[in-house]
Amino acid sequence: MQMTPTRLRWVMNLWPPFLFNSIHVQHIGADWRSARVVLRKRPWNRNYVNTQFGGNLFAMTDPFWMLLVMHALGNDYIVWDKAGAIEFVKPGRSDVFAEFHLSDADIQSLLEEAASGGKVLRWFDTHVVDASGEVIARVRKQLYLRRKAPKTATT
Repeated sequence: MQMTPTRLRWVMNLWPPFLFNSIHVQHIGADWRSARVVLRKRPWNRNYVNTQFGGNLFAMTDPFWMLLVMHALGNDYIVWDKAGAIEFVKPGRSDVFAEFHLSDADIQSLLEEAASGGKVLRWFDTHVVDASGEVIARVRKQLYLRRKAPKTATT
């Protein structure tokens, strides 16, 4: 069974770390170039001071750059998360959102860098915002990618 953006969205929305923390994938682009995620503020996912729990702010952004790049590049590439960082800008007092957009220029650059067979490390940035567009957190994810070695025929 081939994974489609719609199927992946449904699977992720039922995945326990997202489901039980009120993280909802609203959209994954048909071309694997974009995604939109919401973290709904609920009594069970707020912190001691009644704002969005920082671990959930990071979790809502965690897999998306890797998934978008992996699907955009295809099966000839290994793609992994390498590092991540989050800067908390202001308290999240309501539902918050994150959007991911993978440009043609990003993909072309990754393909060119990986063409030699060496490893490529690339940082991607995402802002977590509230409904009014105010930045709640800045998240950086570093991806590792490499072109897979060609398979050799065995006799």
